[in-house]
Amino acid sequence: MLKKINRLTKKKDIGALMKHGKPVYFLFLIIKYKQNSLPYPRFAIVVSTKVSKKATKRNLIKRRISEIVRLNLAKIAKGYDIVVIVSPKIINNLGKTATYEEIEKNLLGAFKKVKLI
Repeated sequence: MLKKINRLTKKKDIGALMKHGKPVYFLFLIIKYKQNSLPYPRFAIVVSTKVSKKATKRNLIKRRISEIVRLNLAKIAKGYDIVVIVSPKIINNLGKTATYEEIEKNLLGAFKKVKLI
């Protein structure tokens, strides 16, 4: 789990980021990011019910993304608010969720694409 200072929790902040953030599309992830005036990055992870009706699958995806971000926090650029939005494509036709390694590869690839790493 991310430390509290690294989490975006206020609806106002998340709403402003969703409205004014720069989007990046990467396979089954969408990342919106915007600079802030803080010396650390803040994150929010959005997994809607369109991804899965089951809360257990949505929470599994959130936990995996949160852990990947936590382990790579030192590499991520400081002073950004970032929202990771998960697309329903993360679950294949057979109902299997993408593996930890696939999610890690795509998330870090998306961060590199926008030079956040």
